[in-house]
Amino acid sequence: MQLGSNKILAGAKYIYLIVFFALLSGLFYPVITRSAWDPVIVGTIILFIGMAGAVSLYKGGTGNRHRRAYLIIGLVIMALAMFLIYAAIGRV
Repeated sequence: MQLGSNKILAGAKYIYLIVFFALLSGLFYPVITRSAWDPVIVGTIILFIGMAGAVSLYKGGTGNRHRRAYLIIGLVIMALAMFLIYAAIGRV
C-alpha cells in the first residue's frame, strides 16, 4: 500500500507543477481575449526549462559527487531559459 501512495503523490506533484506553471504563464489571458494559446505553451515550456536549471544548480550546491558538472549544466540551462525568454519577447 505504501508503494502505490508514493506513485500517486509523485503524480500529483507533477500535475501541480504543470497547473502552477500554466497559470503563471498567463493561462486566462487567451480565454478572456480569445487569442492564440501559443504564448502560454511557450511560457510554460520556458518555465520548465528554468526549473530544470534551478534543480541542477541546487544539486550542484548540495551534492557531494559531480558538483562542478551540475553547476555548469545548471548555469547553461538557466542561460538557455533566459535566452528563450528574450526570444519570446522579441529582443533577440
